[in-house]
Parts: sequence; C-alpha cells; structure tokens
Amino acid sequence: MSESTNLPELKDMLETGMHFGHSVKRRNPRMDKYVYAIKNGVQIFDLVKTREKLGEACEYLTEAIAKGGQILLVGTKGQAAPTIKAEAERLGVPYIANRWVGGLFTNWEQIKNRIAKLVEMKKKFEAGDYKKYTKKEQVILKREMDRLERMYGGVVLLTKLPDLVFIVDPIRENTAMAESIAKEIPIVAICDTNCDPTFITKVIPANDDALKAVVMLLESVSKAIEKGLKLAKDQAKGKV
Repeated sequence: MSESTNLPELKDMLETGMHFGHSVKRRNPRMDKYVYAIKNGVQIFDLVKTREKLGEACEYLTEAIAKGGQILLVGTKGQAAPTIKAEAERLGVPYIANRWVGGLFTNWEQIKNRIAKLVEMKKKFEAGDYKKYTKKEQVILKREMDRLERMYGGVVLLTKLPDLVFIVDPIRENTAMAESIAKEIPIVAICDTNCDPTFITKVIPANDDALKAVVMLLESVSKAIEKGLKLAKDQAKGKV
C-alpha cells in the first residue's frame, strides 16, 4: 500500500482476486466501462480504473467527513460483516453488519426512539437500576435489551440521518440502497459487474465476493474516514 495515497498497489490488488467479476450472463451493461476483458465467460475488472475510482471515493469520503458529515457503514454479507463491524467500532462510527432494519431511514422518527430506548436500558443495567425488580422481571428486561441490541446496537451513534452511506454489495443491500435513494443520501459503494451504479455517487468497481479484496478496499476506505474525522476534530479545535 502506498503511504502517500493509502491506496493498494496494483500487484497486491491482483493477488486478492479483486479483478474477477461475474459471468457475462449476470453482467450489468452499466458496469462495462470498468471491465477490460472477458476470460472463460467471466468479466475481468480493469484494476487501473478500480484503483483510480477507489482514490476518488476515498477523497470524497475524507472531504465530506472533514466538513462534519456523519457516515453509516453497511455490509452484512459474510465476508464483509466482521470487517465492517471491527473498523466502524475502531473509528467510532455507526454501522450495519447484521441485518438492515427496515425503515431505518424512511421511518427515522420512530426508529430513533427505539435507539434511545436501547441506550437508556443499557445505562440502567450498568447502573444497577434494574436490581430492584424480581429475577423474572430482570430476565424479561434483559431479553428485551438484547433484542434491541441485535437490531440497533450498531447505530446507537446515529443522532440523525447520516450524511452519506458506504455499502458493500448494493445488490445484497437493496433495502439500504432504496432508503438512501429515497432520502437522497449520497452513496459510496463497492460494485461488482452485476451491479447497477446509476444512483451511486462514488463507485468502487471490484469483486465484492472475495474476502481479501473486500478487506483490502475497506482498509483504504477506513483510512480515508479516519483522516476526515481527524480533520473535523482539528477544525473544531481551531487547528485548521
């Protein structure tokens, strides 16, 4: 990885299998401009373009977050979820790594009340406020808190609709896509050759099924977010 740009080198990208798209039968013509060849019926990404688009996406993320924008990371597929969760928690940003909560954006006013309920319950449990209840009542309360944690644990830091969303595999995360579009929230996404990039603000064209490829891309994205957060913090302190 280049220290100056925080972008992976082409040879390293190649080693992860990032260049492999889907079969021609599954192609979306709108992604063809990022493809340079077809081998054995499989579309092959032009990694020079992938790296270029990754750089553009990272610059966009840094700039938006430096201005105070809040980002939501979304990736629930097996190879993306653990890394999304780990990086989001490290950075201190909200995320969805389990299952998209229907209405998170389109029914935000109700959803934020449920998030507030989870936060309040966690505070009370930590403070021991529930010890005054019977054991049976405590079990019921704990069960409810765990249910809310599974649904909203990753988004407790959301105090309003996010200013931008980062998505791994827009086809899988079709509900997140639909709600982001409905609320006109900019989208940055890793898009495979079967994806429709029409409503995506910044496309990162790459294999979204290869674990090593996804992790490598997320490393660059995380560093871009981290840079933006630092700039925002420095600006708030008057250093910039």
